[in-house]
Amino acid sequence: MKKSLIITLILVIALVCFAGCGGNSNSGSGSGEATENETIVVGASSTPHAEILEQVKDTLAEQGYDLEIRVFDDYVLPNQALADGELDANYFQHTPYLLSYNEANGTDLVSAALIHYEPFGLYGNGVTSVADIPDGATIIIPADDSNETRALLLLQQEGLIQLNADASALTGVTTLDIVDNGGYNVTAVQADTVPAQLANSDEGTVAVINGNYALAAGLKIADALAVEDASGDAAQTYANIIAVRAGDENNEKIQALVAALQTEAVKQFIADTYNGAVVAIF
Repeated sequence: MKKSLIITLILVIALVCFAGCGGNSNSGSGSGEATENETIVVGASSTPHAEILEQVKDTLAEQGYDLEIRVFDDYVLPNQALADGELDANYFQHTPYLLSYNEANGTDLVSAALIHYEPFGLYGNGVTSVADIPDGATIIIPADDSNETRALLLLQQEGLIQLNADASALTGVTTLDIVDNGGYNVTAVQADTVPAQLANSDEGTVAVINGNYALAAGLKIADALAVEDASGDAAQTYANIIAVRAGDENNEKIQALVAALQTEAVKQFIADTYNGAVVAIF
């Protein structure tokens, strides 16, 4: 009886040690690696950026990466979050905007890859063509740096206004550089409010709207009165990028993310889903 009791106690002690000691060791190590090495955290605008990122989740999972997408609704917070180390990358902006943000905020963020181009469109409230825009109409444009430049260049492209002779995307322009407003009231407002302001405006008002905000508002590029001419260098200049902290461009996680995005499958998804409002540039 005593011998049987001793054997039972030995077995119990062995089982406790195996479950407690061995289990804790493996679980701690695995958890640390998953958080540090296998998760890719990317900040993105909801449309189309987060939607495009969703398409590569499975591809990255097969390579051992868990893609976490954090959606932002403005143009400032995702860069701040990236600079602060809360994100591994972000996907919502083009290079001119990134450079402007770096200069204004003392950050060192860089482009890791070009992914797509979103043509700016000129949309009207009760207006069906550029020729029908009434005299003295209000033209709403986005106010932030490079997007203001794009909007003004589009208006000049369509002969609605005239800018300084040396106006260019590289140097940037604002409403102060308009030398002839054509009699229109050009009003710059926060970019994400342009669609709503157009919807609530007087008939005859027109607006230049960023591609992703137009998509989110249900506007179709086919219905635009005018679209940026992509025959020049606009597509390259304003291509939306994967942005990272300087020095992280060749990080394995970032390279895996870029490779997953720059595929024929993603290019086809973009073409089928956005019908010209978003154009792959790889």
